[in-house]
Amino acid sequence: MTTFALIGAGPGLGLAAARRFGTAGHSVALISRNAQHLDELTAELAGDGIEARGFTADVLDIESLTAALYAAGTSLGTVEVLQYSPVPRADFMKPVLDTGADDLDAPLGFSVKGPVTAVNAVLPGMRDLGRGTLLFVNGSSAVRPNPNVAGTSIAFAAESAYARMLHDTLAAENIHAAQLIVPGAIRPDSEHSSPDALARRLYDIHTGRDGFRHYSEPLPG
Repeated sequence: MTTFALIGAGPGLGLAAARRFGTAGHSVALISRNAQHLDELTAELAGDGIEARGFTADVLDIESLTAALYAAGTSLGTVEVLQYSPVPRADFMKPVLDTGADDLDAPLGFSVKGPVTAVNAVLPGMRDLGRGTLLFVNGSSAVRPNPNVAGTSIAFAAESAYARMLHDTLAAENIHAAQLIVPGAIRPDSEHSSPDALARRLYDIHTGRDGFRHYSEPLPG
């Protein structure tokens, strides 16, 4: 059994994605800062017959994130699928003219150093398996910069560039890197951007292995 590792585990998209990949036969590693969330999510997945464990880590803490992914691979099985989808903090979203250089430290740590740390932690195992999938989930500011949320716009653009380089570089090793853009809010009543719909889309990206950038629905005009 190989592992689906989810960075940014929560009760919405995180739980839906964990359930979709777990139902397909993967063990599930849930990574979040919130230990209570992890306990609740693992219990819910266990009720569905899915083997899941929680690992507490902060994406801004490189050592804790590396340790969590190492523990996940050791205890549950090699990480075959990594999903990076933590929710950015509200203080990342200042208007561009109110954003100073220091204001970018945390967003860049969150959206660049965090993904680089995670990928470096799981890549050796994927190479040993001879396959793997790296999934990055971002909002529309990753492709259409929004001056009202400068920190995430800048950081998501950098994350997109990193993910695209991984896509181009790792394809020859049967390791697929892809990005899913969710233009609006994730809502239970949304046809294409509900947690369950997005989870299905992420699983289809994993199995289809076609292209780099995908959209849950078209960007608004």
